[in-house]
Amino acid sequence: MGLDGQKITVAGAGIGGLTAAIALRQRGAQVTVLEQAEAITEVGAGIQVSPNGFAVLKALGLGEAFRGIAVQGEAVELRDYRAGGLVARLDLGLLPQDQPYFFVHRSDLIDLLAETARAAGVRIRLLQKVERVALDDGPVLHMGNGDVVKPKLLIGADGLHSKLRQTLNGVQAPFFTRQTAWRATIPNVIGHPNVSRVHMGPRQHMVSYPLRGGEIINIVAVQERTGWAEEGWMHEDDPANLRRAFAGYGGEAKQMLDAVERVGFWGLFRHPVAPVWHKGRAAILGDAAHPTLPFMAQGAVMAMEDAWVLAHALDGAESVEAGLAAYQTRREARVRKVIEAANGNAWKYHLAFPPLRFGAHLGLRALSTLAPKKLMQQFDWIYRHDVTKG
Repeated sequence: MGLDGQKITVAGAGIGGLTAAIALRQRGAQVTVLEQAEAITEVGAGIQVSPNGFAVLKALGLGEAFRGIAVQGEAVELRDYRAGGLVARLDLGLLPQDQPYFFVHRSDLIDLLAETARAAGVRIRLLQKVERVALDDGPVLHMGNGDVVKPKLLIGADGLHSKLRQTLNGVQAPFFTRQTAWRATIPNVIGHPNVSRVHMGPRQHMVSYPLRGGEIINIVAVQERTGWAEEGWMHEDDPANLRRAFAGYGGEAKQMLDAVERVGFWGLFRHPVAPVWHKGRAAILGDAAHPTLPFMAQGAVMAMEDAWVLAHALDGAESVEAGLAAYQTRREARVRKVIEAANGNAWKYHLAFPPLRFGAHLGLRALSTLAPKKLMQQFDWIYRHDVTKG
């Protein structure tokens, strides 16, 4: 059918929504983005953009601009929590040269995407909170200010609590994983190299990597606990609670924890993948369709892949409905596999039984030393998948 002149409304100006807006606009669509906030800002801090996500940015013409705001990763290091001794090193330099791995501040990527969208002619409307979505007679948005908006085609990129997801699938209760997380940024007090470090302790781990040219460090610390915590990054906690929870950590991990002045805290919940992603002239993408735990660093990247595939599928389809159906068909199996991998990953960092922990770390150390390529190849199915060539 082609997208030239098609009027499309995107709900949500996050990474997935803005990527979709750019991809659709570049194919000729007239795109409006509705964002509930008064400004395009992003909570949180750092994210990792693996080669499969960078492939989308390159295809959108943003490769060089993105390199300018990101830190290219050299390795992922697994370290013991007590003194920071190296357990294993995954050398990101073993990836093909055209498949780099990056660390970037989430707000810097949002800014780049928003500037690109506006420059391309995408209209971004702020203070547009969607209260309810109806689909009986085409998509109808009932807004918080009392307005009623009737898009020709609606893309819901409005995250975990998507109103369009609820209309398509009903309310689906999340599952508390009994894991909680703290997130903070600190000055680069240790001269952190351009690597992602995972300090592994019994029933907890801490991830750190540099952002903004190495000026700051992003920290995410995860702990297993029975007590419930609310979902979302907006809950501020006392840094003393973080330091108390990770009191057994030594070396550079302790130095980083001691430097935390402000920290966010939230519970990690497992949400089901939405069974229905589209109906009529409406569809969902990213966290609205398939929220994921952070243990494969693929949440933002999956939203970017969704956005590209959605635009490509619509552009080549005989009808909107056929294009949206093709989009879900092309994406669902992949995102389910990634989410399953993320769901099963945290325990590998949290081994508590000393003999099991010793044996596992010994095996990782041997594999890292003797077969580093094999260690990296386990991620080929994620990193080397390029949706822009499909």
